[in-house]
Amino acid sequence: MKKRFVTVDESREWGRGELLRALRAMQTNAELEALLTDLCTPAELEAMVDRFRVLPHLLRQEPYREIHDQTAVSVTTIGRVARTLQFGTGGYRLALQRLESNESQDKVSP
Repeated sequence: MKKRFVTVDESREWGRGELLRALRAMQTNAELEALLTDLCTPAELEAMVDRFRVLPHLLRQEPYREIHDQTAVSVTTIGRVARTLQFGTGGYRLALQRLESNESQDKVSP
């Protein structure tokens, strides 16, 4: 069988799409947590949680030191998240909007 040469960019793109589809295919929080636990190291998971934890504080424009005192997340990480909020692709804001929307729907549902 003839082997096809795959460039690094093609390989990364294929893997990214498959990963995104796999994440979207998870149907429960338990399934998603299992996949993330298999996919990430404990430190990587903790880093993602830390980044997400500081978002509401940053949106309220709390000082970095105060956010650190409340969350124990490093000031460096807080700064990185703040830069991403300002210059990133909007994923953090969209995720928070979706969470808020889902929470308000949960309160209305019988």
